[in-house]
Amino acid sequence: MSADLSLITLVAEASLLVKIVMLLLLAASIMSWFIIVRKYKLLKQATQAALTFEDEFWSGGDLSELYTKLYRRRLDREGMEKVFETGFSEYARSYKSSKDPAFLMASIQRSMKVALAREEDKLESNLSLLATVGSTSPYIGLFGTVWGIMNSFTALGAVQNASLTMVAPGIAEALIATAMGLFAAIPAVIGYNRFSDLVERLVGRYENFAEEFATILQRQSQKHIESRSAEAETRTAAESESE
Repeated sequence: MSADLSLITLVAEASLLVKIVMLLLLAASIMSWFIIVRKYKLLKQATQAALTFEDEFWSGGDLSELYTKLYRRRLDREGMEKVFETGFSEYARSYKSSKDPAFLMASIQRSMKVALAREEDKLESNLSLLATVGSTSPYIGLFGTVWGIMNSFTALGAVQNASLTMVAPGIAEALIATAMGLFAAIPAVIGYNRFSDLVERLVGRYENFAEEFATILQRQSQKHIESRSAEAETRTAAESESE
């Protein structure tokens, strides 16, 4: 008499611990696919937003007008826009009162560095979960396999007339746990490697923009400070002549 080795039957008749392992791996797989889809959309939007903003930034328009335009959108700025907004707002707040260009640029770079770190954290969120699923799922599945095979051979030793038909269902259900572990791990590993590369490239683009933007602000701040110094000297000379 042949045993029923259909997938549904094997899962339904599996031992309690193997069922728990299967449910755990199923949950891990669903979670990883949810993260993969969500992260794909997030990084695609972030990349497109960076390209759009770069075109707008390097179009030659006035930076004050660009800042005002971003502010009037009344949306949460993210990515490169957030780095620009943070740097320019710090520049607008400090340049009127600062007489030391080095101090002004250090303040601007610190603020943009903080903004960069926050944006990097957003881009890297949940990647560690993909790494965890990818690295642990095969071992969890292997644990279910070992447990199922152990139960099969234990049951086999308790009878006198042993046959392959008696152990085949137990071994088959155990191998399903291994297959589910691989099914959960492979997409998670591929997604983690792919997204890590995209995040690294995107963060590198943010950092390059921050450096170029800081250079532009440094030139502008130097011009403003020199202009204020010239105006102060002119006023001093005029006051001296009037006296």
